Amino acid sequence: MLQLLIFLLTLAPSQTRAITTTKAACDDTLWRHVYNPARLLSHDPCVSVTGTLVDATNGRKEDGVRHEADGDCHGWLLLDPGQESYLNDGNKSDEGGNLVYEVVCMYRVTQKDAKDSCKGYKNKVKLLPIGTHVRITGSWVQDTNHAKWNEIHPVTSITKLEP
Repeated sequence: MLQLLIFLLTLAPSQTRAITTTKAACDDTLWRHVYNPARLLSHDPCVSVTGTLVDATNGRKEDGVRHEADGDCHGWLLLDPGQESYLNDGNKSDEGGNLVYEVVCMYRVTQKDAKDSCKGYKNKVKLLPIGTHVRITGSWVQDTNHAKWNEIHPVTSITKLEP
């Protein structure tokens, strides 16, 4: 423990921002509301990452997230330094170098075969404005569709951090 404390004291403040000192707490029941969970390859069932929320819509949506047909939001997190291992080539080629985060059942479901996944569930996660420095907690997965990018999906919480 003393060695860890000495190591942390030697880091510059910008380097310590990415270090999580508490164990992440995830809500496993959210998996009941993930549409087609078989498409998601789990890297870690519960992680916390930090970074800044960025616009994943190029200004097309005021909240800065894509409103997916399965009811999920599809947002982008520009990770703080030291967390690059959460990204893969798909994040770099198709998601602007950002980590994708998906909050389940955030919007009205328009995809017929996804309606049951959100039936009777009210999402409790609140989105914060673009530019906010946050901690996002949830399952770290790879979406095996699209460009096979990595995501936090489902998101358990989004917490505002001090700048």
